[in-house]
Amino acid sequence: MDVLLVVLGAVLILVGILGSFLPVLPGVPVSWLGLLVLHLAPSIPMNYWFLGITFVVAALIYALNWIIPAMGTKKYGGSRYGMIGATIGLVVGIIAPIPFGIIIGPFVGAFIGEIINKSNRKSALRAAFGSFVGFLASSFMEFIVACGFLLLFFYKVWEFREVLF
Repeated sequence: MDVLLVVLGAVLILVGILGSFLPVLPGVPVSWLGLLVLHLAPSIPMNYWFLGITFVVAALIYALNWIIPAMGTKKYGGSRYGMIGATIGLVVGIIAPIPFGIIIGPFVGAFIGEIINKSNRKSALRAAFGSFVGFLASSFMEFIVACGFLLLFFYKVWEFREVLF
């Protein structure tokens, strides 16, 4: 049972790391679920402080993941259409079989969104750049925290390795 929970927790952590770049998966909350599943193993004592602090971090990062791209778009003069276009472009960039689609998609989507919003080409390009920078910043931040949760996971497994295996 313990090994099954450890494997399930590891899968959730890895899915969370992938989710830091894929918009359909909430990266850090899924990684936190991996830590929770690890602590549900009977051999590992439940550490409420550990889980509470990591939950607060996960919730904060999840909220910032929605705020930072919008702030980047607004800072560079973008509109709501640019933010929506960036999100749609991200989804299309993931699905489309083009190289670097996950990076190109939000930029092109924000640009098209701003053009639809009747912006001129220069302001649309500037807003698209802001959306792109915001997306990269939030994805990088989420990736770092998800990798931190992976390190915490490995630390806990290593700490209780004699009992688990």
